[in-house]
Amino acid sequence: MSRIVEKNALFANRVGVLATMHQKERVMAPLLEKELGIKVRVPPNFNTDLFGTFTREIKRFGNQLETARLKAEKALLLTGETLAFASEGAFFSHPVLPYLPCNREIVFLLDKTNELELIGQVLSTETNYNHQIIRNLEEAYEFGNKVGFPEHGLVIIFEPELEGNSEVFKGITTEQQLNDAVTQSLSQSVTGRVQIETDMRALYNPTRMKNIEKATQDLIKKIQQTCPNCFWPGFDTVQRQKGLPCALCHLPTELTLAVIYQCKKCNYSQEVIFPDGLDKADPAQCFYCNP
Repeated sequence: MSRIVEKNALFANRVGVLATMHQKERVMAPLLEKELGIKVRVPPNFNTDLFGTFTREIKRFGNQLETARLKAEKALLLTGETLAFASEGAFFSHPVLPYLPCNREIVFLLDKTNELELIGQVLSTETNYNHQIIRNLEEAYEFGNKVGFPEHGLVIIFEPELEGNSEVFKGITTEQQLNDAVTQSLSQSVTGRVQIETDMRALYNPTRMKNIEKATQDLIKKIQQTCPNCFWPGFDTVQRQKGLPCALCHLPTELTLAVIYQCKKCNYSQEVIFPDGLDKADPAQCFYCNP
């Protein structure tokens, strides 16, 4: 397996630009500075809303990775630095348990000096992501209680069917703000309904901020996993092989038998058997023993 290093000389004593306007430096900067030996800098007046908004006034240009890369590139262009970090989140139904909402966070590293890109990520069901059509203040407060208001911010969208053109009240964190936004929107609504949503911007959503922190930790872990051959960071999984044998009948299951790690620089690869520490699968996971 790869060598684990505490500090990587590629990053020590450099400035790392963090492409954010939503205070993500609160959880990302301490980790990056401590583990990589860099100094994190946030560009002043950096407007990440130009790359897409959760409230859909501006659609995201591409997928999560493409958008994170665009943010990082723009931050480097504005500052003249060569090392940047950007984060991007998405919310959707869980791929295995579709009745559960989940949050995928990625943290992207772009190093122009060393021609290096790395990605940390987390997929978590720890999220309050939600929305609802409401008709009165009582329903607004019922929704707020369910999603952790006022610690978590809310959004009111007037005429949500007019996507991109409707009036939006964001960053609602007090009862007065909620009363004003709901009252004003309902008084102008032709249908007598408005949409209430969780504010998914990091500074208004402590639950999402924790997932960004976890994704940052995952990025650091990948940086510290260096290639056994050339010691380049990011020696990571490129392939998983199914077939862990059942403990009862010994037939292959869908669980992981081995993983392949590969270096992004020299292409050295390494197979690791039983990566999850198990050499047999529980029969409950076997299609033959538990059809």
